[in-house]
Amino acid sequence: MEKKYSIGIDIGGTNTVFGIVDKDGKVIGKGSIKTKAYGNFTDYLDDLYKNIRKLIEEKGVDGEIAGIGIGAPGANYHTGEIYNAANLNWGERVELAKLVKEKFNLPVAVTNDANAATVGEMIYGAAKGMKDFIMITLGTGVGSGIVSNGELVYGHDGLAGELGHIRIERRNGRKCGCGRIGCLETYCSSTGMVRTALEFLKSDRPSSLREIPESDLNSKNVYDAAIAGDEMANEIFEFTGNILGDALADFTAYSSPEAIILFGGLAKSGDLLLKHVKKGFDDNLLFIYKDKPEIIFSQLNEDDGAVLGASALGWVEAGKEKA
Repeated sequence: MEKKYSIGIDIGGTNTVFGIVDKDGKVIGKGSIKTKAYGNFTDYLDDLYKNIRKLIEEKGVDGEIAGIGIGAPGANYHTGEIYNAANLNWGERVELAKLVKEKFNLPVAVTNDANAATVGEMIYGAAKGMKDFIMITLGTGVGSGIVSNGELVYGHDGLAGELGHIRIERRNGRKCGCGRIGCLETYCSSTGMVRTALEFLKSDRPSSLREIPESDLNSKNVYDAAIAGDEMANEIFEFTGNILGDALADFTAYSSPEAIILFGGLAKSGDLLLKHVKKGFDDNLLFIYKDKPEIIFSQLNEDDGAVLGASALGWVEAGKEKA
């Protein structure tokens, strides 16, 4: 009997969200547990299993689950492991795919959250039917996934596609959390936008952003000020968009994508960001790619995006085991 559902699990530092998803991308049931509430991975997995089994029984889909996909920071698709999860009290290395597969007796695949979102976009979203595209996630950091000839690019070690850590300013760039200087993430993430705002506010120019304590400033504040007509806030969006567009022009030369898809919190700003991204892109694109790649927004519901992306990975893994 053909299985009708996949389970998506998104492991975050604070919460783990899971859901049962059908082939059309409809989430028929969701739940969550507190990731940090467990002193070790064994206790965490036991409780995750109990909660997912309860949801399966509540929805009456026992025996109809094809596979499980998991998106998690530090996850490696090739090995099925999470590395350096010490902040979760799990130790430096967790054999995540192996242990979850043994617990649930289902096909299991793991990858990082940006790659999971990319697979989700390919199966459920704006990239449905596309074989070559790049996904950029604009959140606290900048994540990415690259699809070439219908396959997600993992590289020989499972760590390919870290476009957020391409350096766009080498000499006087901002210090990145990865330890390097001038990474795209330091300019075009939500935290990067706040850093830009703080730099702009060092001038004497008027702005409604001055009414917000520095410790409370966030990208939503900048968005609200820009919508209200604040000149400085609009210039922050222009600065951010131009840098991102310039970087996307370079990324196009890597894989000649049909489209570049933007996902995440900053993507919610719509044309306020996109018009500047497109200008930076068009101004810097190599002539052989002119008028070819589209820059579009994700069609995944952001509230369910992480679970959808992970569940898509479950379908892919189930298909591989079936083959």
